[in-house]
Amino acid sequence: MLENQQIAFVGAGAMGGAMISGVLACNIVEPSQIIAADPRRAVCDELQSKYAVNVTTNNIVACRDADVIVLSVKPQVLNEVYEGLSGSIRPDALVISIVAGAKLHTLVAGLNHKSIIRCMPNTPAQIGMGISVWTGSVGVSSLQNEQTRTILESLGKQMYVDDEKYLDMATALTGSGPAYIFLFMEALVEAGVNIGFSKAEAEELVHTTMEGSVAYAMQSVDNISDLRSQVTSSGGTTEAALGCLESEDFRRIVSDAVSAAYQRAIELGNND
Repeated sequence: MLENQQIAFVGAGAMGGAMISGVLACNIVEPSQIIAADPRRAVCDELQSKYAVNVTTNNIVACRDADVIVLSVKPQVLNEVYEGLSGSIRPDALVISIVAGAKLHTLVAGLNHKSIIRCMPNTPAQIGMGISVWTGSVGVSSLQNEQTRTILESLGKQMYVDDEKYLDMATALTGSGPAYIFLFMEALVEAGVNIGFSKAEAEELVHTTMEGSVAYAMQSVDNISDLRSQVTSSGGTTEAALGCLESEDFRRIVSDAVSAAYQRAIELGNND
């Protein structure tokens, strides 16, 4: 599907780097097929050293011969990227945007290009365990849809949606989701240290517990609420802990956090 295809990454920060790592780890492309563009020379040098990909600080140079372009810049610099790339992309190229909040119609107009995929992956993509939600403009061909699936499946799971509104939702739930999990893990490690474990011991216990719990939930036929109930004996230690969380309205806090991320994604799109 991607044999002899040149892939350009415009923006090679955390998420762009994660995607480069993912597609190379799955061997769907060779390092020589990738060129990464980033204004920070140090970032380019690190990517070249780590993955043996081509690098440049010039977006136009990166994209001029590209068959697939992954747009992975911050929303705040998107207008600047438009200025450089508008009219410079090959008509038959596919653009995959992972820019939070950037709507399809804005990307099509800003890049002066019709074949645009809007996608929201997350950072576990770099170990092949991410999940990406995506949709496309009317100008995307069936072949380009299949190329998108191939790339995204190399990063983990993928979910196509037929309405762009779900992209802002995915940004809040899965795009930002790893940060919520990491914050909870940080808090558990700190709690472990507070009751007497060393930091190294607490980290090992928390990491293994988190990994095992997620794996168990994914393999179980029971829903998450039932799994939680199975661990919660009446009058036991887990009930005491969950009672504390519920008394602090833990569910509302999580819901409000995701809603805040969702509203911010909408605001970023409205600022296009």
